[in-house]
Amino acid sequence: MRDFSQAPFLVIWEVTQACDLACVHCRASAEPRRHPLELTTEEGFRLLDEVREFGDPLVVFTGGDPLKRPDLFELLKYSVDLGLRTTVTPSATPLLTAEAIERFRDCGVSRMAVSVDGPDAATHDDFRRVPGSFDRTMFALEHARRIGLETQVNTTVTRLNRDTLPRIANLVAASGARLWSVFFLVATGRALRTDDLDADAYEEVFAYLYELSKTAPFDIKTTEAQHYRRYVAQQRKREGGAAGSPKAPAGPIQRQAGINDGKGFVFISHTGEIYPSGFLPVSGGNVRQDSLVEVYRTSPLFVALRNPDRLRGKCRICEYRNLCGGSRSRAYALTGDWLAEDPKCAYEPRDRHVALVNS
Repeated sequence: MRDFSQAPFLVIWEVTQACDLACVHCRASAEPRRHPLELTTEEGFRLLDEVREFGDPLVVFTGGDPLKRPDLFELLKYSVDLGLRTTVTPSATPLLTAEAIERFRDCGVSRMAVSVDGPDAATHDDFRRVPGSFDRTMFALEHARRIGLETQVNTTVTRLNRDTLPRIANLVAASGARLWSVFFLVATGRALRTDDLDADAYEEVFAYLYELSKTAPFDIKTTEAQHYRRYVAQQRKREGGAAGSPKAPAGPIQRQAGINDGKGFVFISHTGEIYPSGFLPVSGGNVRQDSLVEVYRTSPLFVALRNPDRLRGKCRICEYRNLCGGSRSRAYALTGDWLAEDPKCAYEPRDRHVALVNS
């Protein structure tokens, strides 16, 4: 397992919160207009220079909708020229044209990610609150495949679309996407607690993803479901630890092992705030006056998040805490304490009574 105390595996930059969609679960509570205090182009260049000091983390340009920034392609090209592995997550609006997708490729972007939250226009567009979003997404995936730009599909699981996951998976396979990134809801922004699954339903979705991962023509990873790694470890132990087919779930899980909010992961907001995650809006500093590298390495917030002995409840004594650690974002959203146990984990550690004493 990698040491994430010095450098993250993944850097997310929210280049803007502006977006022309109105998604019901939007973390950013995005609005159509750009914020006047967004990082400027020059500040963006300096930020990317700092990111390069970490080495070569994966950099994701996200939003809002990154295409709302007129300097997006200039920033993407700068990131690629620095030698950073660069990806982008545009929104499916009329801004996502064939020309824009071709410019992503020409800039050297390694992957474009788009969201699919329903298997058809009726369900997906209901999530996005804008008619035509589903058709634009399907167009983007097809055009990217035609021109040789690698893609991934992001899906946020809620009680509203949980039963459609197999149909969404079929779309992912048909699109030729390399990765299905399955997000589990965190009740922040416009997301509602009532739309989230309960802990037992999380386990049922884990079971589906695990079995699918053995045969799917794409990789599967989860976001804000760190306990999926625990589930996979349990299943692999029951199965004798064999990797099985080449598409067994070892690869993505190994790459994610130990990563958590603030641990192998850092998020920079549109105004420069340095967060452990976009779903955990607690700031360790701001890139306008603080060093991103120093905040990540030494700020009390990030240091605490990387120390499993600081966790509370059952997460503190769980035998899977170094692999998983629970969602710090979900703990904060549901309890107000980013070190609390993950309220959506059904697993009971072997020494649960110790957790009750220490919580």
